[in-house]
Amino acid sequence: MKVMKFGGTSVGSVNSILNLKNIVESAASSENVIVVVSALGGVTDKLIKTSQLAVNGDNSFNEEFQQIVTRHHELIYSIIQCEDKRIALLQEVDKLLNELDNIYQGLALINNITPKSEATIVSYGERISSRIVTALIDGAVRYNSRQFIRTEVKHNKNILANEETDELIHKTFDGNNDRIIVVPGFISQDKDSGEITNLGRGGSDYTAAILAAALGADILEIWTDVDGFMTADPKVINNAYTIEHLSYVEATELCNFGAKVVYPPTIYPVFKANIPIAIKNTFNPTGEGTIINAESKADGRLIKGISSINDTDLLTVQGLGMVGIVGVNHRIFSTLANAGISVFLVAQASSENSTSIGLRHIDAAKACDVLNAEFEKEISMGLMEPVTAVSELSTVAIVGENMRHNAGIIGKLFHTLGRNGINVIACAQGGQETNVSFVIKSKFLRKTLNVIHDSFFLSEYKVLNLFICGIGTVGGSLIEQIASQRQKLLDEHRLKLNVVGIANSHHAIFNREGLDITDYRNQLMESPESTIENMRDSIIKMNIFNSVFVDCTASSAVAGIYTDLLEHNISVVAANKIAASSDYATYDRLKHIARERNIKYLFETNVGAGLPIINTINDLRNSGDRILKIEAVLSGTLNFIFNMLSEEVPLSQTVRLAQEKGYSEPDPRIDLSGKDVIRKLVILAREAGYTIEQEDVETNLFIPDDLFNGSLENFWEELPKLDTEFEAERKKIDADNMRWRFIAKYQDGKGSVSLCKVGQHHPFYNLEGSNNIVLLTTERYKEYPMLIKGYGAGASVTAAGVFADIMRIANI
Repeated sequence: MKVMKFGGTSVGSVNSILNLKNIVESAASSENVIVVVSALGGVTDKLIKTSQLAVNGDNSFNEEFQQIVTRHHELIYSIIQCEDKRIALLQEVDKLLNELDNIYQGLALINNITPKSEATIVSYGERISSRIVTALIDGAVRYNSRQFIRTEVKHNKNILANEETDELIHKTFDGNNDRIIVVPGFISQDKDSGEITNLGRGGSDYTAAILAAALGADILEIWTDVDGFMTADPKVINNAYTIEHLSYVEATELCNFGAKVVYPPTIYPVFKANIPIAIKNTFNPTGEGTIINAESKADGRLIKGISSINDTDLLTVQGLGMVGIVGVNHRIFSTLANAGISVFLVAQASSENSTSIGLRHIDAAKACDVLNAEFEKEISMGLMEPVTAVSELSTVAIVGENMRHNAGIIGKLFHTLGRNGINVIACAQGGQETNVSFVIKSKFLRKTLNVIHDSFFLSEYKVLNLFICGIGTVGGSLIEQIASQRQKLLDEHRLKLNVVGIANSHHAIFNREGLDITDYRNQLMESPESTIENMRDSIIKMNIFNSVFVDCTASSAVAGIYTDLLEHNISVVAANKIAASSDYATYDRLKHIARERNIKYLFETNVGAGLPIINTINDLRNSGDRILKIEAVLSGTLNFIFNMLSEEVPLSQTVRLAQEKGYSEPDPRIDLSGKDVIRKLVILAREAGYTIEQEDVETNLFIPDDLFNGSLENFWEELPKLDTEFEAERKKIDADNMRWRFIAKYQDGKGSVSLCKVGQHHPFYNLEGSNNIVLLTTERYKEYPMLIKGYGAGASVTAAGVFADIMRIANI
């Protein structure tokens, strides 16, 4: 025999109640079943609302009541096809509805409602729904739960009278041969007065558990509108998933802290009788659901689920007069219990001078009143402070028996919260180590649930799938850095960097499972020739989640595929500055696509290699600041050249050194022409919020135009002819304690790049080697501009900057 409970959503619509019929009749083909049903979804709330309107003298209660009538009539007409059966059912239901209407009319006359009337009114939901289900299911017989579910009053609340109930259940059902029994859930009767009572909101689950335990059912099935217990609230966490198995302890902890799948008292009766619970979905009957039993299964995860209560108030009973006094906590909790107030979290300082109590907001004012009355003498003497409540709080619990004796759980939890700016107001953990509960401000609840779920549940690690284009000095260095950091990132950050594609100008290799990056150059050489278009199409066709395209080239053709990649939800990290410095419309479109699709287009290394220049500008603007002026030395190559100039090392030799050390482009004329600096200035100005094209930048060069027009070989032949002139000029500025700097500037809508002389008090004077420097004058940093300085060229630092952008996408 099994007991099957169907909730409000399972009986609340035509489709769902027909599913119920099929599920029950299929089960009854092989075993006896007891079916416990709730009221139609939303009806209990409607019954309560209508009674409140009637008591308040609001005649709209008649309209609300008529909606209740219509809801039930429409369902009956939709599902009961046999006319005779339908007429008989309508007569039964209308008799109950007429009784209910008379009660409402009476409430409207006396403008008052008693607990007895309240309990009677809310019982009509299950009384009617159970009759509908009985009429719908072939061979079903209805039993009145008031015949065998008994309650008694303790602490002003109706609780189950266990002995009487157990005896009456056996008296009612022992020897019963009915194949399908339908029972209204929730409804009960006082053992002494015989008055109608109930088991509380969600009590239909409890009814089913009581029957299952008393009759020794093989299993208790709770049929609802979800596939089972979820790792977190799916309304908050989009990628929450079903928990396949829970122990009784884990399920109880989740239920007590807000998981609404099962009414909390439901678990104890079946736990005591060692009867498993299956949580099933009426709308997905073949789904596996969640099994709850005595076993604690290790599934590799430290916690099983996250639950929360979002209407928490925190009371703190405190005072130095509490220290060392025996019996204070006894008085606190006895007082609350006598007032019928339930507490779900307790946190006490080891000094004993304060005890914090978490409870529902609805109970907070009463709790303060009764505690202040209990400790009135101590408060008046100054030994204790008045008890007050802090509202607008939420309680979050992480639950799992695997947490037991597992070091570092709380450390990881609080690190995750702290890293995301979430403050813990109070926390508690029992000695069983199956539940860590903590209180936060309600405004942080959604964020809290998300960061915990990401940290503990998403997978054993987060994966980024990388396509790397360009294996020159920067790309090669990046791959080396990835290879050296992979294990550390996996061990320390649970981040797996999966290189699934590598390409150069003529070849491309791909592997969805990940390439062997220790031998990628040989693999490339052995692969068929490819084009940029083929590479683009292959990346898009692979359609891999968390994909990032990394451009370590200086190719305009590669930059030209960014739009297609972004439009297919592939993030782009670019060392290539061509796209961001091209026409403004292209730049703006790339940024717009990335924002629209919630992916990333990052290009920090376009300016200053690994220096945090672009991110700093974005941070300033996002925090409300405005960039007024940009002054910068943006070419590590040119700065290296002018710093190396000396009587022993002429201009031509410094240019050759810059190329040999990898500071310059393969064709150093790109650096000497100022084009690279112009691109960088344009990018910075755009990121600062200004619309600018390369053509708008005024350029003052120091190399004759004819050296840029010929071949690279001709350039190297002609360059030494400038050495004498440059050395003479160098001596002059050296005598004046000045130095050359190729400065980019943007101010008042105008940009310029030119070779300038700076004195020894200028911030740019002591710029060494190939370093870059940026001076940002903003509305906040006006008197003392912000200065960013450091290595601005070199393969390793540029690769490190690209790597940092990849980490930003991984949110590390």
